[in-house]
Amino acid sequence: MNKSRLTEIISTFKTKNIAVIGDLMLDVYVWGDTSRISPEAPVPVVQINKKTQCLGGASNVMRNIVTLSGNVYACGVIGDDENAKKVRSLLAEYNINADSVYSSSDRVTIEKQRVMSSGQQLLRIDYETTNEVSKYYRDKIIDDIAQLAKNKKIDAILIEDYAKGLLDIATVEKINNIAKEYNLFITLDPHPGHPLKTKNLTLITPNRMEAFGLAGVYNSEPKTPVLDDSALIAVSEKLAEEWAPQYLLITLGSQGMALFEKNGNVKVIPTRAREVFDVSGAGDTVISAFTLALLGGATGVEAAIIANHAAGIVVGKVGTVSVMLNELIRSFDDE
Repeated sequence: MNKSRLTEIISTFKTKNIAVIGDLMLDVYVWGDTSRISPEAPVPVVQINKKTQCLGGASNVMRNIVTLSGNVYACGVIGDDENAKKVRSLLAEYNINADSVYSSSDRVTIEKQRVMSSGQQLLRIDYETTNEVSKYYRDKIIDDIAQLAKNKKIDAILIEDYAKGLLDIATVEKINNIAKEYNLFITLDPHPGHPLKTKNLTLITPNRMEAFGLAGVYNSEPKTPVLDDSALIAVSEKLAEEWAPQYLLITLGSQGMALFEKNGNVKVIPTRAREVFDVSGAGDTVISAFTLALLGGATGVEAAIIANHAAGIVVGKVGTVSVMLNELIRSFDDE
């Protein structure tokens, strides 16, 4: 893709408004140094230097959209606790509209705490409630999205499923119907252990393992070249039949990503990552960039190329991070 075409697409991002619904989380990183083993157990002792917090889960998708200059309406349920205050504060910091983020006293705000030493993750501790969110909050969110669509305040709906209790098939079907009624793009980052099998979405973005899980097929070893990987092709055909998305984008790690279009076209995009330090949140970046690019008039292949560049940037950093628009533009300089 040449620079002028890229500029044409991304110049529209600032005018795009996306409702993002999903499991909001707080990602916490505890940074330190390790120089000895504990006398109490065969584990390293970490001398803590600092602690950082950032938006995670569906709220990391929101952050990625904003740092790419898009606009977000956040939809989700968090707890009524100190972490909820922090999530709300961070959403406000990114100018994310949180009118449809509800606090429930019977839930904890999901926190994923990672202990880091010398840039390496030693341990992750999860604090979470995964029981189903009450129908009351689900219905409020559905009504909010319907109003946003009716009032022409959104261009797309993005569903980010981490299987933490917010989403069920009935909710997703109702949201999909809203998208159809108002001719909105609707994209989904699915969870293999929680298949919300909904037909005719604009885009679904599983990684290889998730794609095999969604298809109910054993995840075999990848083959090279990608188009000779018969198991992967069979999985893509099964997902195309069962889900019928306009675009199925399967991310393949070091092999890049494969785009399967409803019209039968298949395109493999080689990875852009030069060094991989941390894949946390890479899928969030992919769906954010792809959705914005589609809204900006990109073809499926162009949107995949842009998403691939964005993912190549974030995996080169440590921690849950988002990609900045100027970083994305610079990544095309050597093409």
